[in-house]
Amino acid sequence: MSEAFHVYDERFRSMLLFNAAIEKIATGFRWAEGPVWIGEQNCLLWSDIPNDRMMRWTTNGTVDVYRAPARYTNGHTRDRQGRLISCEHGGRCVSRTEYDGSVTILVDRFEGKRLNSPNDVVVKSDGTIWFTDPDYGIWSDYEGHRAESEIGACNVYRFDPASGALGIVASDYERPNGIAFNPDESKLYVADTGMTHRPDGPHHIRVHDVIDGARLGPGRVFAEIPNGFADGFRLDEHGNVWSSCGTANGVAVFAPDGTPLGKIDLPEATSNLVFGGPNRNRLFMTATSSVYALYVAVRGNKTV
Repeated sequence: MSEAFHVYDERFRSMLLFNAAIEKIATGFRWAEGPVWIGEQNCLLWSDIPNDRMMRWTTNGTVDVYRAPARYTNGHTRDRQGRLISCEHGGRCVSRTEYDGSVTILVDRFEGKRLNSPNDVVVKSDGTIWFTDPDYGIWSDYEGHRAESEIGACNVYRFDPASGALGIVASDYERPNGIAFNPDESKLYVADTGMTHRPDGPHHIRVHDVIDGARLGPGRVFAEIPNGFADGFRLDEHGNVWSSCGTANGVAVFAPDGTPLGKIDLPEATSNLVFGGPNRNRLFMTATSSVYALYVAVRGNKTV
């Protein structure tokens, strides 16, 4: 097993392929984030936030600019109709890219006040959109436009495109960040990266029970990233959590009960990841200036 892989629990060994190596598939970015797999086009999209552009890598190895300017997009996912759902720092909104390429702003205000800077997003099987709204995009002019928060808090929201209703589902986070459901959508995981603003702030993932498909129970700490922080993450088909490690450089993997299973080392601070490829068995990882890929022995969760 390569020295890039650390096995803490023998279950992790079975998730890896002995003859698969980590590949750097693209580089030259300022802060790569928000990867999303577009299967019908055999391509990966991601954000290069400070450069205000979205990038695209295709399976033939080409890398090009997908959209620029991109209003400082961060996290992306897809809705149940296959349309791209994006968090925009610059637009302070969640948007949708239509089939013809036009962009629709889905939500940009809560009770008449502008959102901070939506960060990461997931779409539930009922079509509702759940997203985090920390203040990273208004903190400075590096990843958006510096501004004061109109809401005065960093919340987790649920938006229903059918009715237009937007509600807070969690209000006790310092800096809510990555977000994902478990395979049966009975639990929602949310990262808190408060340590970016406060040295002794949170750097963990919390998990909530989903109540009646629309509300959250109290969050409890699921896992903590030593010497780093959980940013974006995804779950595999078995409910294991694959999380970026931020400044701990790599991806940490946890069992559904929070047991640390192992870690994949990368040479750069790691922001996010997604499972892609025809079989959802290729792990794409965004890490500061580069994007890395690794074939693994499990498949990503079908939930977007």
